Amino acid sequence: MTLSIRLKHRFPDFALDVDLVAPAGLTCLFGRSGSGKTTVINAVAGLIRPDEAQITLGGQPLHDLPAHQRRVGYIFQDARLFPHMTVAQNLGYGARVRRRPMQGFDRIVGLLGIEGLLPRRPATLSGGERQRVAIGRALLSDPQLLLMDEPLAALDEARKAEILPHIEALRDQSGLPILYVSHSLSEVARLATTIAVLESGRLAAIGPAVDLLSDPFSAKILGGRDAGAILTARIEAQEPDGLTRLSTTAGPIWLPHVTAAVGAAVRIRIMAQDVILSLDRPLGLSALNVLPATVLALREGEGPGTLVQLDLAGQRLLARITRRSSSALGLAPGRQVFAIVKSVAVAQGDVVEGTISPQG
Repeated sequence: MTLSIRLKHRFPDFALDVDLVAPAGLTCLFGRSGSGKTTVINAVAGLIRPDEAQITLGGQPLHDLPAHQRRVGYIFQDARLFPHMTVAQNLGYGARVRRRPMQGFDRIVGLLGIEGLLPRRPATLSGGERQRVAIGRALLSDPQLLLMDEPLAALDEARKAEILPHIEALRDQSGLPILYVSHSLSEVARLATTIAVLESGRLAAIGPAVDLLSDPFSAKILGGRDAGAILTARIEAQEPDGLTRLSTTAGPIWLPHVTAAVGAAVRIRIMAQDVILSLDRPLGLSALNVLPATVLALREGEGPGTLVQLDLAGQRLLARITRRSSSALGLAPGRQVFAIVKSVAVAQGDVVEGTISPQG
């Protein structure tokens, strides 16, 4: 189901002018604080009335409906649970307010792993548990669209790691379009099927996540220091020395143990700064991962660095090297090279089970 958003709104010191189409899946509104991300989803939810608005979901207009009729589930940065209610009572609140039958309770509770929390009150829950309950409450209100405004921003790394798999499952299994606000590129790379980048109230870029993340010309607006591409691979073997062997379109790679079954598809985020280039296949090197590649494009940065986009038999990889190295190697589109990735450079959190398509 496609979400179409056209908004114009002027604040005393800020003007929002956005026209975007979010396809099925999880669309991430990405950008710095103050770029207009939360204003956009508040307008979609009906919490503010822009100067001009045309918002449609699956071709049906939302902009003329009051907030309570839009069938939108909203998860905020803080869970906003009712402290005097149990988890079970909080979960049922949205359905009661919307006067809709509560459907799929057991399925949603199981999806979010909150079966054991039902009799407890919010004060006894961790931050990650409260957010999972908030997501469940939004889902049980029978929404057609899910809005998530930086739901992990208030959580520490351990709690983020706890809840991320549940958001992935929600993206892959709920069938709902999701509009997700974040300024964390690592979250975006892990979750998004589509990325929409906002800058100063304007749409700076939009496209499938795998395309934007591997585009050297989008790296600046996404945050050049965190540039990195996503590879899809399949687990071939769990080796006795603790490494996992994976197959990619360009050949095998080895990573520290990946917790997934042999045959499972995984996504691997590889940072551009962790890729070394060579004109010849290196010998006598400790790095295990050496992949033949073709240079597609180069973008010189404002400093001494250059981002190199590589084709790995149909997949894209980024490498950040110095301008001097690029010149010494004679890099240009079409040049054949070898991309070298250290196994230990890929963080555990950057390897997740599943694949991402533009449709989720």
